[in-house]
Amino acid sequence: MPKISPPLSGIVFFLLLSGCASYKPLPLARDPNLAQSLAGLKTELPSESAKQNPRKIDIGKPLSIDDVGLIAVLNDPDIRSEQGEMGVANADLVQASLLPNPSVSLGYAALLGGPGTTAAYAASLSQDVASLVTYGARNEAAKTHVGEVNADLLWKEWQVAQKARLLALDIYWGEQSIALNKHQLDLLSDEITKVQKAVAADNLDLKDLSPLLASKASAEQSLATLNLDTLKNWQELDALLGLVPDARFSIAVPEPFQIPADTESLVAGLPERRPDLVALQLGYQSSDEDVRAAILGQFPAFALGGQWGSDTSAVRSAGPTVTFELPIFNRNQGQIAKARATRAMLHEQYQARLDSAAGDVRGLMAQMERLSADLAHARKAADAAKAEAATAKAAYAQGNIDQRALTDYETTALQRETEVISLEKSLGEDRIMFTIELGLGLPMTRIVPAVQEVAS
Repeated sequence: MPKISPPLSGIVFFLLLSGCASYKPLPLARDPNLAQSLAGLKTELPSESAKQNPRKIDIGKPLSIDDVGLIAVLNDPDIRSEQGEMGVANADLVQASLLPNPSVSLGYAALLGGPGTTAAYAASLSQDVASLVTYGARNEAAKTHVGEVNADLLWKEWQVAQKARLLALDIYWGEQSIALNKHQLDLLSDEITKVQKAVAADNLDLKDLSPLLASKASAEQSLATLNLDTLKNWQELDALLGLVPDARFSIAVPEPFQIPADTESLVAGLPERRPDLVALQLGYQSSDEDVRAAILGQFPAFALGGQWGSDTSAVRSAGPTVTFELPIFNRNQGQIAKARATRAMLHEQYQARLDSAAGDVRGLMAQMERLSADLAHARKAADAAKAEAATAKAAYAQGNIDQRALTDYETTALQRETEVISLEKSLGEDRIMFTIELGLGLPMTRIVPAVQEVAS
């Protein structure tokens, strides 16, 4: 039997070691990593092509609702943590693309006695052939799964952006409502002070003061609720952006939105545009390849190779070897049934998601049309109430009406403005939901880079 010289064996050993992974520690953080302000966040959007320059969001001016969503995607801690899914999918692809290792068997038997003249040697080399049959299907399934994970991560980015945009919208209109409620409370407090003086001078009765006190208590409760809701929204938005809970910044006036004229064609293009539908399609394709691999897996375990040996009388022999299972009991029935059931489940999930998306789009269209009509009516009523309040103020200056009547007119005008704000907020929320359901308004490629491998 040929021997390997010590220098050659050292080289072989070194080459084997060089192809092995090595361990590197990855210590956990001991301190939180929350930014104190927008200046500590990532604000540069990667370009979608080499010809485009990266876009940097200007944090020196009030942020638009859409820019808040994009900053959330760039900095959300949960999005960063989910990038590991891509690493796992790529690792699965690497594993699926590897061919099975051949098997080597070596044997040695020392001569202890008898008519023999030398020690016996045996060696064999074999390769699993059955795994090669399913190699193509398994590799294709892994490739498709990588695309599925990538599309699913893009959809998660969109969901984070949607949540951040909704929170920013609620904060903007919430702060407008707070300002109106404070103004209303100031009017009531001023009126109560004057009535209390009139009651003390016996010019009015306590019954004139009671409804004003009740109105003030209601206004104070409404203001407290608005302040608490806005605080919660700020804290939730800060968490999405990776900011400390008390960080604040200016939000720009939400831009008006018009329903696209070609809505039906947009609905028809949902399967190619919405990342979650793309992910489900790729998941279905991966499952279909799994079915193919399971069917090919009916091929029994089969190993083909050769052997060489020398017995104690120095008689040498060599020849082929074949090892295979007899498919009597296990013909991969379980894996085939499981793969087919998974494929059928994904088929129905995709159809249900597509139906739901189309239905949600049409439902939101109807809601936005109704809200737009209500908003137009509310704006007219608010303008009329504001004009009446201005007339009342002039009449009060001339002594034609009392303070109580003027306060009623001004309070009514503020309530009308509050109704407009409430409808503006609802319409803005529907607009954000509408664009997400249609797969519009956000980058069609992921804007968070995949986490690099840091340890092996």
